[in-house]
Amino acid sequence: MTHKEEPMSARAVLRKAAALLLSVLLLAACAGKKPAKEPTAGAGLDPEQARAIAVEAYLYGFPLVTMEMTRRVLTNAAEPARGRAPMNRFAHVRMFMPPQGKDVIRPNTDTLYSTAWLDLAAGPVVLSLPDTKGRYYLMQVMSAWTEVLAAPGSRVSGTQAQNWVLTGPGWKGTIPPNMKEIRSPTNLVWILGRTYCTGTAEDYALVHALQDQYRLVPLSTWGKPYTPAAGTVDPKVDMQTPVRDQVTALSAAEFFRLMVRIMRDNPALPEDAPMLAKMARIGLVPGQDFELSRLPLAVAGGVAGAARLGLARIAARATSTTGVVNGWAMNLDLGTYGTDYERRAYVAYAALGANLPQDAVYPLSQGWYSGEGHYVLRFPKDGLPPVNAFWSLTLYDGDGYLVENPLNRSSLGTRDALKPGEDGSVTIYVQHESPGPDKEANWLPAPQGTFTLTFRLYWPKTAPPSILDSTWAPPEIELAK
Repeated sequence: MTHKEEPMSARAVLRKAAALLLSVLLLAACAGKKPAKEPTAGAGLDPEQARAIAVEAYLYGFPLVTMEMTRRVLTNAAEPARGRAPMNRFAHVRMFMPPQGKDVIRPNTDTLYSTAWLDLAAGPVVLSLPDTKGRYYLMQVMSAWTEVLAAPGSRVSGTQAQNWVLTGPGWKGTIPPNMKEIRSPTNLVWILGRTYCTGTAEDYALVHALQDQYRLVPLSTWGKPYTPAAGTVDPKVDMQTPVRDQVTALSAAEFFRLMVRIMRDNPALPEDAPMLAKMARIGLVPGQDFELSRLPLAVAGGVAGAARLGLARIAARATSTTGVVNGWAMNLDLGTYGTDYERRAYVAYAALGANLPQDAVYPLSQGWYSGEGHYVLRFPKDGLPPVNAFWSLTLYDGDGYLVENPLNRSSLGTRDALKPGEDGSVTIYVQHESPGPDKEANWLPAPQGTFTLTFRLYWPKTAPPSILDSTWAPPEIELAK
């Protein structure tokens, strides 16, 4: 027996036909609709607007690009030697730069350096430090953006033996007992270590023994035998041209192409979100390839001038008199920068690797001085630089190098037996000729030509008088005659 369907009512037929017609219309509409396109980079911008964004982006990325170019040079080695070492290994400077040396501008004559560049993409690295038996040292840890992340050493953690674990962005795991974590927002990390040294043969030997105990090992091999792998030497890396010159020689297109590529492993911070939004308007997106030719022609022309204009902004910052006291640029705002990208770019240009002021302050004399003059710095009784570690005053010639002189003396400071006056004050004499036998203990020999002076105040005291709260400042450099 077959079943027969009931005939549909007229109203049901109409409803079914209307639904069928609606479906047909919707399908037709979808078939004819084009997918939404993402806004084209540069769309809606005139050349001036594009140029302004590109200059901001150049200042923003300048520290990151400078760090990467510096890393390439300082890690282009098979084994540690002459201040260079492969990734994740220490390179040590074993002696102070002599006056004849021209490798480094404004060299330090107080501490010996121990530096290392780390790649945390493969996992955490343990920084193992020995007992320095009270000797001052500092292990400054910086992100790829030049921000100081931590400063293990005398001020922060004392001089006893200690172990630190450096971890990269997104790492999850367990830190072994008796270790402290330093979490980095970037996979590239720079450790810039300084160990106090008097420069005598005996003290060199003691410091070298400590340097040899500064160790870096992957956390995965902690407690197991570990032999670091040899590095590779890339012949394409320019080992002759100063890094700063290499960076400033990059065109805007080259600079931005490198910048966004590096940002794949070294991401921006949350507070950088507004800058990233601006950068995206001209096609600068972290991790994505950048090509200037993809931008509209007028916009590309504006972006192309960013490198020149960005460097001009940095140069203008260098001539600022903000923070100058008694003729000294105090430099009390280094090491952390927030969203002040122009200040961060200037520091990367002028003093890459700057400390936190709590660790060291480097007042720089403003202007130029001549060996034809006789200059004095007068410290009142109990008015020498207030520091917990040590201080020095170093003289450099007009090109930023140490000066040969009869006393073989490039600086004066804590390690010297400065001769006080009858009232307890101390006067330092800065001139080319000797001020006389009775004053030579306080004489800082100057060249016949131009020169500048730099104070170094390690671990400044925090209680007044203190350079940190501006209740102490270096004395004015007076022209005696």
